[in-house]
Amino acid sequence: MVSSTTPESAASKLRSQLANKNDIIVCPGVYDGFTARLALKAGFKTLYMTGAGTTMSRLGIADLGVATMNDMRDNAAMIASIDPVIPLIADADTGYGGPLMVGRTTAAYITAGIAALHLEDQVVNKRCGHLKNKELVDESTFISRITAAANMRAQLGRDVVIIARTDALASLGYDTALTRLKAAVGAGADVAFLEGVASVEEAKKFCGDMGEVPCLYNCVPGGVSPVLSVMEAKGAGYRVMITPTLALEAVYEAVEDACRRLKDEGDASGNGVGVRKLFESCGLEEAVEFDVKAGGMGYEKGI
Repeated sequence: MVSSTTPESAASKLRSQLANKNDIIVCPGVYDGFTARLALKAGFKTLYMTGAGTTMSRLGIADLGVATMNDMRDNAAMIASIDPVIPLIADADTGYGGPLMVGRTTAAYITAGIAALHLEDQVVNKRCGHLKNKELVDESTFISRITAAANMRAQLGRDVVIIARTDALASLGYDTALTRLKAAVGAGADVAFLEGVASVEEAKKFCGDMGEVPCLYNCVPGGVSPVLSVMEAKGAGYRVMITPTLALEAVYEAVEDACRRLKDEGDASGNGVGVRKLFESCGLEEAVEFDVKAGGMGYEKGI
């Protein structure tokens, strides 16, 4: 008999995590099923789908606003489906259009099982928040994006955590950025994300100025913000920490080295992991067990 108990949604689980004021939610940046599986294997209880990583892995281009809503939603849906009980925070860029389109994006992310999305105040033709010369929309346009997401959430009667991100710090200053985020919270955002924080002192001031609103820290080595450890971010007052380039950097270094050794030395030995272990990291044993329990015969003699 199928249980009638409704499992807790990923969004509800994330809200429970946010309610713990004595802890910080650490989210490794993943961009495909493989990196998500590795992060889950390491024991992380929340994941972050990086927009930069999605753009680079799916489209082979830098984070310059070329990924569409479908590109991002499809990737996030796949990652969220790997373990639906683990909350996934996903980049939703600008929402990909006006309020109607932001509402459609929000609905698509909710339907995909995504626990949280972040929406920003750059123009639709955006770029990575750690690049120069970003263009912003005015405050009313930004707030309309947050309002559209909150209205769609209410209309569907299904939860998603809305994270408001502003890139205004670099060009318009701290006070304007703070005003935008406070207005966004008033419009329905649950978490505040100030992109491009320049120092630990500024980080502490921001978290203090937002009061009880949970704040998110974006840790991007080589970007404009200081690289904080988890404890340093927690000490500054942050409740969420994302690391968008964590897997990208590791893959860049490892694959570049492997390709160099193959090209220059003819060394095709790899790193000794072995193909079976790779498959096992992506659920080989669990998939076989599921098939056999359901009466499948393809793997009954092992694999």
